[in-house]
Amino acid sequence: MKLRAALFFSLLISVLSGCSPFNRAQEVRNASSLVEFLYHGYEIPEYSAIPRLRTPLRVGLAFLPNGIGQEEALPAAQKEELLEQIRKRFLDRKFIGEIVVIPDYYLKTVHGFTGLEGVQRLYGIDLMALVSYDQVRHIDNNRLSLSYLTIVGAYIVKGSNHDVTTLVDMAIVDPATRSLVLRAGGTDTRRGSSTLIERQQESRNASANSFNAATGQLIENFDAALLKFEADVRAGKANVRVTQRSSNPSVSGGGGSFSLADALFFVLTVAAATLGNSRSRAANGAANHGQYDDGVGASADPGGRHGMGVRSACKSL
Repeated sequence: MKLRAALFFSLLISVLSGCSPFNRAQEVRNASSLVEFLYHGYEIPEYSAIPRLRTPLRVGLAFLPNGIGQEEALPAAQKEELLEQIRKRFLDRKFIGEIVVIPDYYLKTVHGFTGLEGVQRLYGIDLMALVSYDQVRHIDNNRLSLSYLTIVGAYIVKGSNHDVTTLVDMAIVDPATRSLVLRAGGTDTRRGSSTLIERQQESRNASANSFNAATGQLIENFDAALLKFEADVRAGKANVRVTQRSSNPSVSGGGGSFSLADALFFVLTVAAATLGNSRSRAANGAANHGQYDDGVGASADPGGRHGMGVRSACKSL
């Protein structure tokens, strides 16, 4: 009896002092870094000219891939949902023509601005909106975890704590000039408690909810940054050059481009030349046909000049 009591009090002291196996802390971090993606291997941009933006803009929107060796913190379905929220929020801006959601696996094989230039040519976009994140989850147990020594306590007592901190960032990049045009971010921190049986599921739920909240704050902050950017463009303070995209359709070729008026003039010129050639061929054909008819009549008509000569000779006889 005394031995059992001693063991019980020893276990109680170890739990309260944090040495219990139930009190082991867990920390999980998942991140996708914009700097690591753009400057992978310390790649330095060759140049950084002033971006030239032609409105309405065609913008590509994508999540950056996770770092090497990290697990995916966001399911693919939730990524698509968050990107769709961003797309719908900014699609109605007058200087936006289209926002194209690009799967992140296009960015996994080739990093840096070189990879972005390939995606830019593939999708025919002007700018890339790159979404990155950094989330840290921390799980540990509180003093109520002593109840985990019993089967019932593991199911009904919330002796586990979880903390989740999330940062979501969106940067607008011009791959052609390798320049950062605009960026904004959103953060969220939340805490909760759960039972031993439910702590992993509760931690995942907290992670997903934290991503949603941080993305909502990102959208609001980016909206404010975009309004300021528009004001700076009108005032000539922004480090970009904005021009209106030509409304006249054009046809591009290897030697340059020509407008619709040039194309119409070219078509009319070809048509006039074709019509002139047709009339010339018709006139030549008529002349040749007339000469052919005259030759046939002179040689085959018995009532012609040859026939009249024969009749005159008969009369003289």
